[in-house]
Amino acid sequence: MYSGIVNIYKEQGFTSHDVVAKLRGIYGQKKVGHTGTLDPMAEGVLIVCLGQATKLSDLILTSKKQYIATMKLGISTDTDDVTGNVIGKYKDEYLRSLAYMGSEESFRARATEVASEFLGNSMQIPPMYSAIKVNGKKLYEYARAGQVIEREERPIEIYKLDILETNLNDLTVKFAVECSKGTYIRSLIRDMGDMLGTYATMSALLRDEVSGMNYKDGYRLDDLQKLKDSGKLEETVLPMDKLLSDVPKAEVKPSGQKLLANGNRLKESDLDYAEESDVKNASFIRIYEGTELKALYSYDKNKNDFKVYKML
Repeated sequence: MYSGIVNIYKEQGFTSHDVVAKLRGIYGQKKVGHTGTLDPMAEGVLIVCLGQATKLSDLILTSKKQYIATMKLGISTDTDDVTGNVIGKYKDEYLRSLAYMGSEESFRARATEVASEFLGNSMQIPPMYSAIKVNGKKLYEYARAGQVIEREERPIEIYKLDILETNLNDLTVKFAVECSKGTYIRSLIRDMGDMLGTYATMSALLRDEVSGMNYKDGYRLDDLQKLKDSGKLEETVLPMDKLLSDVPKAEVKPSGQKLLANGNRLKESDLDYAEESDVKNASFIRIYEGTELKALYSYDKNKNDFKVYKML
């Protein structure tokens, strides 16, 4: 059984669950899980965990994500992207009458001004077509039944939002965004449209990077099948701690190996580590036996020892 992570380039038209199902066949194992859903129309980085690495899946997408997105002005849909049903539309005459539509320069200047308003911490209303649960039922299930449910605002953070292109001819804005986990780009586009004085919907989305893994290095499903056929599938699997490189680490000494194997607490004297402040202040640390990652532990300041955070 393979254990590790794979950088998948998810193509348009596939759901994240579609990718997992296909990978179970390619890698010949059931223990496969993705680390963050991408909409079917979206493409780009989808990090997939295999084997023991599935235990780390909830830790991998806890920080920043990067996207390149395109929004189409003048149209509103029930899904907040171009795959949905149009529920609102402004005539081109109205859009052309907006003050900032006088030239490409003024269009870009206004889009840049609006983008700056979304930087930092804010609250966002998620789209109806999302997997968030309300009263035990996913929002998209309500939406498919024709029901619109009141959604609570959720905290998000936009670290960076740069306008890349504007196009007066087709009334689109392309931008790069770096944001926190839980940010819906479709909702961001909807809200940017409101500030621009019109409707806006997402017409393209590329997740270009997650935790240092770039879409250009991702494997398409066809690539993986070819590598499997040529006996080179193993080279696609990265070590499962690849995305935890910023997490402090320690090596267990012989005195603590049995304790570690049983998931028991470890004393400072059972571990070798570089910086005491790093391992004591971190949310969790990596514990190795030799070169093999065995577990994640966290420091308990009350008992001055380390307790299990997650066994691997």
